[in-house]
Amino acid sequence: MSDQSVNIEGAVCAPHLTHNEQIVMGHGAGGRMSHQLIQKAFLPAFDNPALRAGDDAANLESDLHERLAISTDAHVVTPLFFPGGDIGRLAVCGTVNDVAMLGANPLYLTAGFILEEGLPMETLQRVIASMKSAAEEAGVQIVAGDTKVVQKGKADGMYITTAGVGVIRAGVKIGGAQAKAGDVVILSGSLGDHGIAVLGARGELGFQSTIQSDVAPLNHLIEAILNASDNIHVLRDPTRGGLATTLNEIATQSNVGILLDEISLPIHPEVGAACEMLGFDPLYIANEGKLVAFVANENADAVLKAMQATRYGEDACIIGEVTAEPRGRVLLKTALGSTRVVDMLSGEMLPRIC
Repeated sequence: MSDQSVNIEGAVCAPHLTHNEQIVMGHGAGGRMSHQLIQKAFLPAFDNPALRAGDDAANLESDLHERLAISTDAHVVTPLFFPGGDIGRLAVCGTVNDVAMLGANPLYLTAGFILEEGLPMETLQRVIASMKSAAEEAGVQIVAGDTKVVQKGKADGMYITTAGVGVIRAGVKIGGAQAKAGDVVILSGSLGDHGIAVLGARGELGFQSTIQSDVAPLNHLIEAILNASDNIHVLRDPTRGGLATTLNEIATQSNVGILLDEISLPIHPEVGAACEMLGFDPLYIANEGKLVAFVANENADAVLKAMQATRYGEDACIIGEVTAEPRGRVLLKTALGSTRVVDMLSGEMLPRIC
């Protein structure tokens, strides 16, 4: 794609900006700049089939003839505690979910802590307790770790890195490249709750809010829908870059089009009000306890019902479908009946939220 604006069905995409000389905040946003960084810096150096697949976890064959899902993540959220969660719960759930999105049963995590000099011990203990609770809920064990301490002012209190491993269910083939024309797109719940909750915890909303982060382990939900159907093609949690970026990734990986229905998108009124006031689009706000599932049309109702029967899928709904054209594009049918392009996040909307 060139750097010129592109007009498709009356929708205009902003020119794409590149930053080649230094790292900027947008490189960590999970959108187009993050993808450019991976393609230009990391992938050439570390290139291998598992990494090249572009999923949130690597699908690897073990010597025991089991397929393993392995993932790693870093967490730099500020503040450390926010409505509905904290950096510890986020660290556990984020990695559990990335492993589970390949149809794997997450088993073990490792955790690395970068602690800032002067961090209250009580704060660390609260985070550890939260990680313990989240791990127990997900049914995983934290089996190894590391701790480093940096000088005061160098780490915003605490950073956490986690890695996870799980065993992929026999007969399951799930990945970003598996979407097929005719698939139904199901979303497990409302959009934007996590990003707006973190923004509210920073005092940046300008009004009092009851919005809670959705951070949660989704592996039990995934187990339920895998039991309901063996025709689930793609699972992905729309974290950094939001639903829009996630769907663009999948459309590119699978070389298909995706058509969303704006009226079907679930958005809490407070989240919608916050986005409207601040000029944000909920499609680009991070979620930490939601997933999108691409399911064969004939199995969509069974998967939807199975999802709605779980704790974290009660508000699940169908939001769109996979189309043969335009390949690699996500389109949105608006409430007014027009169609517009939904592109990847181009920069940094809400920094330091996961």
